[in-house]
Amino acid sequence: MTAPRRTTVIFDLGGVLLDWNPRYLYRKLIADEAACERFLAEVCHPDWNVRQDAGRSFAEAEAEAIARHPDKADLIRAWLRRFDEMIPTSIQGTVDILERLHARGTPLYALTNFSGETFRPTRTRFPFFERFRGIVVSGDEKMLKPEERIYRLLCDRYGVDPKEAVFIDDSAKNAEGASAIGIHGIHFRGPDALQRDLAEIGLL
Repeated sequence: MTAPRRTTVIFDLGGVLLDWNPRYLYRKLIADEAACERFLAEVCHPDWNVRQDAGRSFAEAEAEAIARHPDKADLIRAWLRRFDEMIPTSIQGTVDILERLHARGTPLYALTNFSGETFRPTRTRFPFFERFRGIVVSGDEKMLKPEERIYRLLCDRYGVDPKEAVFIDDSAKNAEGASAIGIHGIHFRGPDALQRDLAEIGLL
């Protein structure tokens, strides 16, 4: 039995197409490296950020974090106010691959764990967003990868057959979540590896 032909590519954004890292901002604001890492581990920590990706507003998020660390109020508010400084650039090698896929007529989509509040201004900064036929943003849908329902939402909304789709994510568990519904999940390890992975399945 031959494997189904993959014709459609779904991209994650942060860590795949966007060079996102809160350290790009907070190393400017907190000179001491250890203090910066403590802030990102204890104040605006990953679980705090994920709740915005799941749909919590930044007004709620800031109030919660400031209640825990009132002396860090300005630093906490900087997350939203200066969010663009966390994404100074795109990952050009991946953007080049996206452009090559687009030139071949490959249907392209995006599925991202991202706050709706920060996604909208980010979208305006990078021209490659115009290549996507559809984008699903976790914060707007109030569901997160690797929950099965968010992959199904994208497929149902845009008429994507999972057996014809590829999903690229820098999180192995998110790639596995896509594979669980029949999408070909690729764990992103850099543009060169992605080029090889897509060539192996006949997309490049």
